[in-house]
Amino acid sequence: MSIHSQIETGVGTGFMTQYLDVLSLVERLHRLLLDVIKDEFERLGMLEINAVQALLLFNIGDNEVTAGELKSRGYYQGSNVSYNFKKLVDMGYMHHQRSEIDRRSVRVKLTGKGCEIRDVVADLFKRHAKGLEDRAVLSLDGIEEINSSLKRVERYWTDQIRYIY
Repeated sequence: MSIHSQIETGVGTGFMTQYLDVLSLVERLHRLLLDVIKDEFERLGMLEINAVQALLLFNIGDNEVTAGELKSRGYYQGSNVSYNFKKLVDMGYMHHQRSEIDRRSVRVKLTGKGCEIRDVVADLFKRHAKGLEDRAVLSLDGIEEINSSLKRVERYWTDQIRYIY
């Protein structure tokens, strides 16, 4: 008996198959996004930074944040953020400062060099959004539907973590 057959017991087979396809697609899309970012930086000859770090800088944007804040927003795992924060500070992409209130907490903000990386990623995403729209890959209604559906799944999973376990 396959793992999929074992999982499907007690769940509508069609729904379960589609759910597993969605889970697989979400994983593949995230890996593909990192590959697209990596390729953009290679094309530009910017080889010092990896795709995860570039996306981290993009997600920080103009904010001043802690690793815990990014983790609570659901962007990253704690140890992954801390490791990349240290690397990005060491490479000059971010400033760091100990919190006045909680000395264990370090707040980070992008340097000018970090803002350049953020802007490269933002420009890449703008080009992609324009391409998706211009080629009618997605309409505004279609992308709103995707966002709405994924947000409902996110809320469901969050509830599972908070209230079930």
